[in-house]
Amino acid sequence: MPYSVFSPFSLGLNRTYTLMEVLDISGVEQSLPQCPNKVIPQAHQKRSPSPSENTPSNLSPTPAPTGQSTSSTTVHINSEGDFALLLPATPGELISSAESDGVSFCTSDSSDPTCSRRMESGFITAAAITRADDGSWIQVTGCIDTSKSSLSASDDGGQFDVRFPNGAQCTYGGYGASFIEQVEPSSNRFCLRCCKSANDQENCNSHQDTAGCVTAIPGTYDFPNLGISCS
Repeated sequence: MPYSVFSPFSLGLNRTYTLMEVLDISGVEQSLPQCPNKVIPQAHQKRSPSPSENTPSNLSPTPAPTGQSTSSTTVHINSEGDFALLLPATPGELISSAESDGVSFCTSDSSDPTCSRRMESGFITAAAITRADDGSWIQVTGCIDTSKSSLSASDDGGQFDVRFPNGAQCTYGGYGASFIEQVEPSSNRFCLRCCKSANDQENCNSHQDTAGCVTAIPGTYDFPNLGISCS
């Protein structure tokens, strides 16, 4: 039985297909007209869509930490040039895939004696530290250069916190205290906020894991004096 199908590639004309032609899509790619000089962008890799701005904040309790405390999953914030982030241990691994086995990398100039892995020089292109007036949290936000790493430039990122990876903690509050870290390679952006106390969902909301740094951890992502922006 013939089927009448409208195709935008037929310049407004209807074409009659047989049932076998409708079911057989093996030759579709060859039959479509080519678009010269058209660049197909690289597909981004992301776990799930970000919530809309109207989505209410989820302030339910933070799940309990997992695993034993270990220096290999410990992050710290000492200064703009001395901090540590959780990152994939395997080259090319997505941030979201590394949430269960990420390890800490210190900045190249960090003086922390427990650092066993260091970021490549130039990976952090700009960073800014912000502290809460009451001391309840400290954060570092800024921009990265994925070409100075093994991260995929098309990776839209993910989050590390007290649940993932096992034993994850920030020295600011210690084991069990809330912290959230997001890394977004496709946006050349990172953020880390460490809270002083456990279950601080007001300041370290672990449920905004797909919201992105700018929403989850508002801070400095534009550095006009350096000519760098990742907001």
